[in-house]
Order: sequence, then structure tokens, then C-alpha cells
Amino acid sequence: MKKSIDEHAARFDEVAAEYDDEHNQTDEYRACVSLVLDHARDALSGTETVLDVGCGTGAIGLSLAEDAGSVVFRDISEGMLDEARRKADEAGLENVAFGEGTFREPTYDDEVDVVVSNFAMHHLSDEEKREAIDVLGSLGPDRIVLGDVMFFGEPDPAEPFYSPEVDDPSTVGHLADCFTDAGYALIAVEPVHDQVGVLVGERV
Repeated sequence: MKKSIDEHAARFDEVAAEYDDEHNQTDEYRACVSLVLDHARDALSGTETVLDVGCGTGAIGLSLAEDAGSVVFRDISEGMLDEARRKADEAGLENVAFGEGTFREPTYDDEVDVVVSNFAMHHLSDEEKREAIDVLGSLGPDRIVLGDVMFFGEPDPAEPFYSPEVDDPSTVGHLADCFTDAGYALIAVEPVHDQVGVLVGERV
């Protein structure tokens, strides 16, 4: 991780109120969100628990709430969590729970069926991602759906989505190895851009 958790949290606290307007406008981001939702919904029948890690303002988890039994939101930024809570209140959702947590310490140890994360894990180093996927896998979900900045080719800071001063994306190959080592078979690899994609792991 190129910045500390506190530094990342403070950065996202500052932009939380405007985050949705400023960061969700690209076609690639919207396509990534759509794919994460589709692959998560394929594993839901209405009773499952979803854990949304690095939830931000709740775009993924809130969209899944009506398809799941419950959705648990975790993020390092209280500002982002406040935005997610506000949107949940406006939507009248009652099957949601919010709290601070990280990928490697999600502060959650109850049953979970599906883990989702979108555009968050790329702040971790390769080894931190491996540890994070191990931790998430140890919670026992049947499916992990990861949408993120990831390299299908050579890293190019001139391309969108990758800012070397704050981001530390991995290659798709490294992420695939992390899933496999954690006991998950990749059932989908969805390129959205040379530097953005969705991976879906199913428990073996």
C-alpha cells in the first residue's frame, strides 16, 4: 500500500459527498458495476448474506439489497459510509448494516455467502491482496466477485484508472493465483478495459 490506511481514509472522506457525481461517469466504470452486480445476483436467491468490502458510497451493496437477505458494508472511510447510510435510509432499506473495516480486517466473522468489492482493492500491494483474498475466503463465501483496476497488459499511467502515486494494481495473473491459492476457481474473467476487469471466484 503506497499510502497508509488513515491517509486513504482521509482522502475519501474529503470527496465522499461528490464521489458519485465525479467518479461514476465513465463507460468502463459503469460496465464494471454492471458486471459485478450480474455475477453477484447469479448467486442470490433472496436469503443470502452479502459482504461488500471497500463499499464506498454503497453502489454495489445497495443495488443488491433487494436480492439478498442482508448486506453488510465495510469501508475505511467514515465519510463514504455516511453517504451509503444516507442512501440506504432514503431507499427505506432495513436489511443493511454498516461499519468500518479493511480487506485484511473486515471486522466481520458471521456467516457470509457472497463477497463483493468494486474499485477498492487496487490500493493494496500484491502481497496485501493475497492476504486480503485469503481473509475473505476464510469467511466461507461461496462466491467472491472482484471488480477493479487490474492489468491485462503492460501498465500505462497515461491510460485512465491508474494513478501510480496512490494506486498499486496487480496483474490479472497475480489475482488469479490469489483466488486459486485461497481455494476458489475462477469461473469468469471479464475484461472491461486494458486496466479494468471483473474476476469471479467460486469455492472449490
